[in-house]
Amino acid sequence: MIYKYIYQTPKEFSNIIMNSDGEYLTGLWFEASRGLLRCEANSKEEYLPIFKETTKWLDLYFAGKEPDFTPNYKINNLTPFRKEVLDILKTIKYGKLITYSDISKMISKNRNIEKMSSQAVGGAVGWNPISIIIPCHRVVGKGGNLIGYGGGINNKVELLKHEEIDVSKYFVPRRGTAL
Repeated sequence: MIYKYIYQTPKEFSNIIMNSDGEYLTGLWFEASRGLLRCEANSKEEYLPIFKETTKWLDLYFAGKEPDFTPNYKINNLTPFRKEVLDILKTIKYGKLITYSDISKMISKNRNIEKMSSQAVGGAVGWNPISIIIPCHRVVGKGGNLIGYGGGINNKVELLKHEEIDVSKYFVPRRGTAL
């Protein structure tokens, strides 16, 4: 059985949908995000303990505090490459940014290979099923491009502002699939 809960966010954000297998958080997406395609359509709405824990985390985050715990989550269908990328995402500190190119260089170095595709990294970042907690919103394009957020570019911009990142240094692409 897949369970879901809808979290009411502050007004500048879309609401958040959580999924659980009954024990672990298995998904956290903004409403209308591309990730919802992986959300179980026939889920049962119920406020489980894992949703209560995740709500506490989100309440702290949206109150401007950096939570000192992480809700228990489980990621299904995690390939070694996706795991490598998500592990890097988890190291990005609150209020800091990194580029897709930076991540590809880290992976190249870790694997002792000459080059890793930034597009492949972007695909793995975009696949992230636990948004905000695994901070894919803190990844930007080379040269200040705010491309690449399946939760909607408006939510990405607001998350960065919320973390006191000066978004005036960055630009929103005029076209693309992550808008």
